[in-house]
Amino acid sequence: MTARRTAVAVAALGFVPLALAAPAAAHGSMTDPVSRVAACYAEGPEAPKSAACKALVRVGGTQPLYDWNEVNIANAAGNHKRLIPDGRLCSAGNAKYRGLDLPRRDWPASRLSAGKHTFRYKATAPHRGTFALYVTKDGYDPSKPLKWSDLESKPFLKVTDPRLSGGDYVFKGTVPKKSGRHLVYSIWQRSDSPEAFYTCSDVVFRKSGGSGAQTPAGSAPAAGPTAQAPDEDRIRKDAGRSSHGGHGTTGGHGSGSGPDSGSDAGSGTAARAAAAEGTAATTGGGDPVAQGGAVPLGGDADLAETGSGSATPVIAVAGAGTLAVGAAVLFATVRRRAVAGRHGR
Repeated sequence: MTARRTAVAVAALGFVPLALAAPAAAHGSMTDPVSRVAACYAEGPEAPKSAACKALVRVGGTQPLYDWNEVNIANAAGNHKRLIPDGRLCSAGNAKYRGLDLPRRDWPASRLSAGKHTFRYKATAPHRGTFALYVTKDGYDPSKPLKWSDLESKPFLKVTDPRLSGGDYVFKGTVPKKSGRHLVYSIWQRSDSPEAFYTCSDVVFRKSGGSGAQTPAGSAPAAGPTAQAPDEDRIRKDAGRSSHGGHGTTGGHGSGSGPDSGSDAGSGTAARAAAAEGTAATTGGGDPVAQGGAVPLGGDADLAETGSGSATPVIAVAGAGTLAVGAAVLFATVRRRAVAGRHGR
């Protein structure tokens, strides 16, 4: 190999790890209204208080709650309805989070009113993208597995690159008129990646002009405790218990990147767990509910295009500096040897 080719090869090799030095790590979950997984995490993964959250832990263990901000599909690309079967919307078809799909009337719920509302979505790693929020149809029965057909056909709110404030995406919208217990389903489709995140938020609508929950005849009662969002102290304290650790080289997260991508995917564990709770998962398909993959970049400068934890930029810069120095030294060494070789001839 000539000196020039050697130098080019050295430089190229030096840039390979640089591309891997800043892994994308977008994570988050709805906190107003509080998502099902965030509410159970806030109760404490090791000893949740509510019956529904205890059932979740019995089915899937505590790790899904420590990974509360990563109910995702790495390669969704807007194909949400095609990828996620009926009965498994809250877990995004990921066996690891199967406990979120348990059909129950007593999930911790947030009070919600029709009209103007300010929504919050905890962004533990911010990213550009579009949020689409759906609400269940009138007559929704929480004691049955959630199907795509249980949601209104169009989102009641869709927003791209909302404002990031204090670690939360904050955006306003108008909640449609509903009564009794319902569910708000959110899809966060990144625009700089095919990855998408999903949440189920159990809500109880207040009476119009009052503070009590209205329960029409024949609908599910507004049972269950009030959902609470996890506080910052708990999130910081438990950061080391999370298992996702960013993206791998295939673009997925360590703890799951698609339907049935958990450690027991394909083993039948999810189906057995569902049966044990008195329900069975169903399958479904069809066209995507929300095509969010082509959202143009733009908006607040706070939104990173490649994702970040606070340490990522430091690691990337340090890695780039080290690689640049190393490549320069090797290049110079090869050059000197080439010159010496010519003189020797």
